[in-house]
Amino acid sequence: MGDESFEQKLMSDMPMDEVIRKCAVVGKEDAKPHGKDADPLTEGELRLSAFDGRRIRRVFHDNEWYFSVVDVIQAVAETDRPSKYWSDLKSQLTDKEGFSELSDRIGQLKMPGADGKMYLTDAVNTETLFRVIQSIPSKKAEPFKRWLARVGYERIQEFQDPEISVKRAIINWQIQGRSDDWIEARLRSIVVRHELTTEWAQRGVTEGMEYGYLTNIISHETFGLKTDEHKRYKGLTSQNLRDHMTDMELVLTMLGEKSTAAITQSTDAQGLYQNADAAHSGGRVAGDARRGLERKLGRSVVSSRNFLKPRPTAPKNLTGKS
Repeated sequence: MGDESFEQKLMSDMPMDEVIRKCAVVGKEDAKPHGKDADPLTEGELRLSAFDGRRIRRVFHDNEWYFSVVDVIQAVAETDRPSKYWSDLKSQLTDKEGFSELSDRIGQLKMPGADGKMYLTDAVNTETLFRVIQSIPSKKAEPFKRWLARVGYERIQEFQDPEISVKRAIINWQIQGRSDDWIEARLRSIVVRHELTTEWAQRGVTEGMEYGYLTNIISHETFGLKTDEHKRYKGLTSQNLRDHMTDMELVLTMLGEKSTAAITQSTDAQGLYQNADAAHSGGRVAGDARRGLERKLGRSVVSSRNFLKPRPTAPKNLTGKS
């Protein structure tokens, strides 16, 4: 197999606009994890937004946005002690206003503090936040409600037209400095992955641990590393491995999964063990391509590179004292 043939064929299977449409169709489903290897695409995603010059932290959790209550109070209420204000407001809502289920609706989610470290923070979803804001006497409450409604509407738009979320992902990747080739490979990898998991679902493979087991087979045959080993090699923890692959790693991953899907169909594999045989065979196709390319390049294709932001280095002690 030539160095360019498998990559060129896979990258030109379909027009790019069709890839985006296919990603839009599978995007909502693929936001859910398929075993250990497939990290959620949105769960735990942190966003920093601004309202009236104030920072509002929000985390995507259980398929909806959760907002830091203290941040909202600081932005809306006229107080310089938002934590104390929130403590008093909780008592008022439960004891005086009969909002007895409030405590059950408050989530403790990790968000970055002023020092950059992650702390458990009181967070609520949009519905509960509207209820909290109703009890805050402030002129800023109404503008904030409109801002909050707009944020919620954007999410509804994404569910009604998932292609919007795909295009936003492309913009985010461009802002992060990803190349056009990488973005194209990442989008195609989503489509190929979905095609494979669809085959598994139709052939008696159970979503979850069995998906992870088969994916590990393909990964090990392709790269000589299981998924968690590949993540550690790149210095990743909870991040999505595929978001930190090089474009060549993505292409090889697609080749392994595309080959597995084709072999699964041709052999009419049923159940976990027959699909495991197909996964070994499909992964070996990609592994053979990798080894052939590595012989030509004289170096490993498996890269420790990731797209994590570099950690800031501590300033040097100018006094020379330790």
